Amino acid sequence: MTTQQASATPDLPLDMIIFGGTGDLSFRKLLPALYMAHLHCNLPPDSRILTIGRKPWSRDEYISEFMEQKAKPFIEKKAFDASAWDKFLAIFEYVRMDVDAPEDYLRLKEASRDGVNRVFYLATSPDLFTHICDNLASAGLVDGNSRVVLEKPLGHDLASAQQINNAVGKHFDEAQIYRIDHYLGKETVQNLMVLRFGNPIFGPLWQAPYIKSVQITVAETVGVGSRAGFYDKTGALRDMVQNHLLQLLCIVAMEPPVSLDPDAVRDEKLKVLRSLRPMTPEDIARDTVRGQYTAGAVDGEAVKGYLEEDNVPAGSRAETFVALRARINNWRWANVPFFLRTGKRMQKKLSEIVIEFSDLPFSIIPSGGRTYGNRLVIQLQPEESIQLQVLAKEPGSGMHMLPVSLNLDLQQAFTERRAEAYERLLIDVIRGRLTHFMRRDELEAAWAWAEPILEGWAKSGERPRSYSAGTFGPAASTALMTRENAVWAEESQ
Repeated sequence: MTTQQASATPDLPLDMIIFGGTGDLSFRKLLPALYMAHLHCNLPPDSRILTIGRKPWSRDEYISEFMEQKAKPFIEKKAFDASAWDKFLAIFEYVRMDVDAPEDYLRLKEASRDGVNRVFYLATSPDLFTHICDNLASAGLVDGNSRVVLEKPLGHDLASAQQINNAVGKHFDEAQIYRIDHYLGKETVQNLMVLRFGNPIFGPLWQAPYIKSVQITVAETVGVGSRAGFYDKTGALRDMVQNHLLQLLCIVAMEPPVSLDPDAVRDEKLKVLRSLRPMTPEDIARDTVRGQYTAGAVDGEAVKGYLEEDNVPAGSRAETFVALRARINNWRWANVPFFLRTGKRMQKKLSEIVIEFSDLPFSIIPSGGRTYGNRLVIQLQPEESIQLQVLAKEPGSGMHMLPVSLNLDLQQAFTERRAEAYERLLIDVIRGRLTHFMRRDELEAAWAWAEPILEGWAKSGERPRSYSAGTFGPAASTALMTRENAVWAEESQ
């Protein structure tokens, strides 16, 4: 499957229409990101933002109740400018709608302008995507200058993902569909492509047998909070592994694209997804670990276990932690394990990629009991940095080696302002840049690999393994690494 860049006319005014305009994602991420884009003159002239919600608010009530009280606190204080904020508020309209009611879309059509680029941001449950797109088309709101942004999760399995893709694809061409994964908007993730393909020092080493293993970790200290109703039906594999972690794996493992054209990049990512070795029931039992947090302490504060959280059903088997070993069946990555790990209520907030290079076949220098040699550590959060860990002689007599880091602190190296992920991706949508968005065949290939794992867990009847909040997950995740003569990065420090 291939697509061309979106055909919207770049010099037309913009109507950004946000479904779910009174939801958590809007006030925490989307509206602050749009304010920053406005502040730095990255919105087209004569832009308007139309937010959609069910609340019986007037425009002024929406501004005072939602924008001022909820969205404004999520803007960094140092970036807030009262004059710019007032000008930003002036481009807003609030449209009260029931998204299931076709007649309400006529009200939206009256509020929107003709002859503009329309971006429909669907920050709603995926269950509503079909109804929204059908009704937008019926109301005459979809044309060649329209784009639609789809928030994850796109389905709960392969069949539901295909159903959503089919429903949206009836009204929007593939070049008009932006499946958003905010991890692809992070500066360090985008820098990973430059690191790999712009630095010849890494080219010959970026393959087996020079790389021993790859670790990808996305750890959160927060629990499920107010998302318990959603999360209990979703779980960590659907919520994080099938999208965020597999996308990071693709960027690490992909072949060099022939260009930076969106389809050239996404073609190579698709090849990785299709090369993932399918997991058999035996693989699932051996190479996956799922966990569920129990009461513990995070950052010195006592926290409840998952089963004690509000709105979590008694006896729930939803996993809040996943660790697994993935294999890629191609010449570059043969016999190199990829360890993926994500969880809630972990010891610390951390998103990083660790490339562990192979040991020397023979060394004249004693190891001194160290558990690893050279590593490239790409940290996405809480700080953005790239570290090359090498071994150096400890001062004094003897030849005792210690690990030291050659550290690239991206925030110190580049002092200009760094846009947040959602801001960067929203600007890409507005400008018609598809590179950092998932194509349909990517999404479906990811589901095709992940779905057997979900089915295997369901058939096993086993409960997730318990782990105390404030740790790095069940002990079984350490055993998963030990079998490959590897350790999680934090365990070797």
